[in-house]
Amino acid sequence: MYCIKCGVKLADTEKICPLCETMVFHPHLTQGEGDALFPQYRHQGTKKKGYLLQFFMSFCVLFAMIIVFLCDIQINRAVTWSGYVLGGLVLGYICIILPLWFKKPNAIILVPVDFVVAGTYLLYINLYTGGHWFLSFAFPVVGGIGLLVTAFTVLIKYLKRGKLFVVGGLLVSLGAFMLLVEFLLNITFKVGHFLQWSQYPLVSLAMVGGFLIFLGAYRPAREMMERKFFI
Repeated sequence: MYCIKCGVKLADTEKICPLCETMVFHPHLTQGEGDALFPQYRHQGTKKKGYLLQFFMSFCVLFAMIIVFLCDIQINRAVTWSGYVLGGLVLGYICIILPLWFKKPNAIILVPVDFVVAGTYLLYINLYTGGHWFLSFAFPVVGGIGLLVTAFTVLIKYLKRGKLFVVGGLLVSLGAFMLLVEFLLNITFKVGHFLQWSQYPLVSLAMVGGFLIFLGAYRPAREMMERKFFI
């Protein structure tokens, strides 16, 4: 017996394909009891190795932070340039390494945390350099993107249907958000006039997002794309 989707050979007792997780169906074969061809808990042996890798990466980040801090103190007798490096390392650790510690990381919690940490890092840079761009540019941009990505994460997680509408809506929203980004750039840094470049990502993202929304609304077109691209 073979999987109808990926073609892998299956035992008569298999109920779910171990590779693509497709339900096994054979109208002329009665599934009995017996040993499967593939181990059911094949990831257990790698759990300990995963934790060792996370410990190693955490140690490397901590070691780098200590070295950078000591070098700055030794050379300048104060925290100067090391603050940027330390903040970047903390941001990278929280965004990349921290989720690896969880067996099933909750993106609904981790995504807002990532944007909060990124905003805090930008606030530190703004205050340390005596800038004036955080409230007028960095805060609304990071906060707006954070809200869009968090809403997308929540909808993808809890909606069982209509995911094409969610993805399409996100792309259209990001395209419209580019108008706000250019406007904030202009009023904060005086870099140019309104609508110099933001219409290009707006049109591109709106076209792709609109096409996905069309596929979600028009079932024949969606089924044709699924057959054409094997999805």
